[in-house]
Amino acid sequence: MTRLTTMTRALAMTAAICLAASIAQAADIAVVGGKTDDAFWTKIKKGVDDSRLVVEANGGKVSYLQLQTYDNLGPDAAGLVRTAISQGVSGIVIPNWVPEAEDEAIKAAVDGGIKVILMNAGSLEKAKELGAINYVGSDEYIAGAAGGDYFGKNGQKNVLCVNTLPGSANQEARCKGVIDGVTKAGGAGKQLPLPATSFGDPTAIAEAVKATLSQDGTIDGVITIAAGDADAAASGIQQAGKVEAVKLGSFDFNEASLDRIKNGSQLFAIDQQPYLQSLLAVSLLASHIDFGTDLPVRPVLTGPGIVDASNIESTLAGVSKGAR
Repeated sequence: MTRLTTMTRALAMTAAICLAASIAQAADIAVVGGKTDDAFWTKIKKGVDDSRLVVEANGGKVSYLQLQTYDNLGPDAAGLVRTAISQGVSGIVIPNWVPEAEDEAIKAAVDGGIKVILMNAGSLEKAKELGAINYVGSDEYIAGAAGGDYFGKNGQKNVLCVNTLPGSANQEARCKGVIDGVTKAGGAGKQLPLPATSFGDPTAIAEAVKATLSQDGTIDGVITIAAGDADAAASGIQQAGKVEAVKLGSFDFNEASLDRIKNGSQLFAIDQQPYLQSLLAVSLLASHIDFGTDLPVRPVLTGPGIVDASNIESTLAGVSKGAR
């Protein structure tokens, strides 16, 4: 046997070992998320789908485990984590919506050797507590405070934060931030908690907003925790005859929200850039599993950004590409 043949065989064996190792380490990631007929989660799903291209190119796979309703948010999310564990995944991306309901399942995943990134709902502190490697998303309190400050600087003195998912950690943080932000700017604020069944129910939300505005004539600002809720709130404001007196804001946005901002009937929206949340979370987790890479940046914040009349056109350009 010649030296060249021996070297060739050695190289071939090394390549085979490396290939086997890479296949064994290929990421198998489950992403737990909201309903894909929800405008916000459609953007998340696009980020998942785009990151899937890279994961699959490296021999891995990505699955999207979606909630069927929001009526039992925390326990249902925990159930999806357990489903992912039973499927033998190597990584999970999960919003920590309701910590008291989800933490046990997330800890079980981490204790089982599954790598976890918190996305969309949570914090770096919570990620450290659970053993997750990072948090990717918006700091909901900071985002809320930015919205409250924006209201205050635009003259609103009494702001109502409509919460259709009371008890959800990220939504509570949003409303608290709004109230603190507008208070610091010289105004005041309060939360209007509605039953979870009101989420996505435009009639219930519109009626609640209308009734509250009718009862309290000092309210001059309303903000909702979701873009769909803002559509209903806009209807409620109109039904109460308060279009000129009450300014509307929202967390996140949809086409109707952007149309209102463009025509002046909505003051602003707070953008957390959901497309980037899933795109970055899945990509970072896959790279960590496949190659051992990591980021020194913790948390990875994707917001907040204020969308208003000053940047509506550039935002619409992003919407046309499906990434805003």
